[in-house]
Amino acid sequence: MMPLFALFLFAAEEIVLHTGFRLAVDRHEIIGDSLRLHTASGTMEIPRASVESIETFEPVEVVKALPAPLPAAPLPAPKAKTAKEHLRDAAGQNGLPPEILLSIAKIESAFQPNALSPKGAIGVMQLMPDTARALNVNPHDTRENSEGGARLLRDLLLQYEQYPDQVYRALSAYNAGPGAVRKYNGIPPYRETQAYVEKVLTEYHRLKSQKPESR
Repeated sequence: MMPLFALFLFAAEEIVLHTGFRLAVDRHEIIGDSLRLHTASGTMEIPRASVESIETFEPVEVVKALPAPLPAAPLPAPKAKTAKEHLRDAAGQNGLPPEILLSIAKIESAFQPNALSPKGAIGVMQLMPDTARALNVNPHDTRENSEGGARLLRDLLLQYEQYPDQVYRALSAYNAGPGAVRKYNGIPPYRETQAYVEKVLTEYHRLKSQKPESR
């Protein structure tokens, strides 16, 4: 329902002149031979002799409809985070330098959420379906995929923390699986895995050498 407000007209008197002209006023005062008339716009004085009669009325109430209020402008929808932003968040949550996750994601999927490898690895961090289930994440959701990849890498780094080539083993296990690292007691002699580790570390050192805002 449209809201209303009441407007009162205080022109409660009419001064009828001998000429037949009528003046609507709020009230009048007798000042000697003159009448002082009070109106919404000010005061005026006229000779009493020019007045034939004074008529009094009840104040008139006029009800006007207020215009309906304009609808509030909708708040802008929050901007969706990019894959890189999700990766940085996941790195911070798991105590990892963001450059290592960014490097892995670039080599794995070029930051593409819909990337699918020939072996069935899914999304930005290229999680295998079984790995994603074990991590309890949805690999098709970029945030969850990033968090799952970060947890997986963190666990691998912890698994190999007693080895001097800890990072090499963790990256090899991320690519080829912990079984291959265990079998060869280090980086497996797979050309793909060795090239993968080299590419990830090259990208990592490149990012570390940049200013934070340009990463």
